[in-house]
Amino acid sequence: MAVKPARAKALSVEDRQAMLIDAVTPLLLEHGQAVTTRQIADCAGIAEGTIFRAFGSKDELIQAAVARHLDPEPFRRQLRAIDPLLPLEDRIRAIVAVMRARFTTLFTLMSALGRHGPPPGHEKGHHVAGEFAGILAGILADDLERFRVPAERVGQIVRMVTLAASVPQIRDGPDFDDAEITALILHGIMGAPVQHHSIATPHHAP
Repeated sequence: MAVKPARAKALSVEDRQAMLIDAVTPLLLEHGQAVTTRQIADCAGIAEGTIFRAFGSKDELIQAAVARHLDPEPFRRQLRAIDPLLPLEDRIRAIVAVMRARFTTLFTLMSALGRHGPPPGHEKGHHVAGEFAGILAGILADDLERFRVPAERVGQIVRMVTLAASVPQIRDGPDFDDAEITALILHGIMGAPVQHHSIATPHHAP
């Protein structure tokens, strides 16, 4: 007699919600607010009614997806996970990669949903910038004395340049990759400053 396979364990409400947010995010980036519950269900491999058992409506699911991407804590964890023993350029590139991924996803998502200005719930204020600067100071601790500006200013510059390079409306031209942004942050557009050494002129007796 054949033994029936064990029935898969039912997902908790939280797990089902997380699975649906994973499924809806790429669809929102492609279709925006016009995404249908049928498309979401097909992508997630579930019955359409499951969406309404996990969320009251499509709009609630969309709001949950936006809230997840606005949550800064996963972004901060990614930054804190960067190895402080890497060479300086590799650390800056890793910071840029994490920030660029966040900025690109957030602004693409908001644009697809037709939302303009700072996203609802978006963090702002001096304490946020200060926390970001503190994380960067920890990553770059061994090299802070090499910079011509304090840690807070380093954080501002990294954030400003990466944001401008990540958002098409600001960039207004070809994409920048992580290496280009890193080089721009570290060396500007002229490269590392050249050290000029004065050469003593031989003294001739009269």
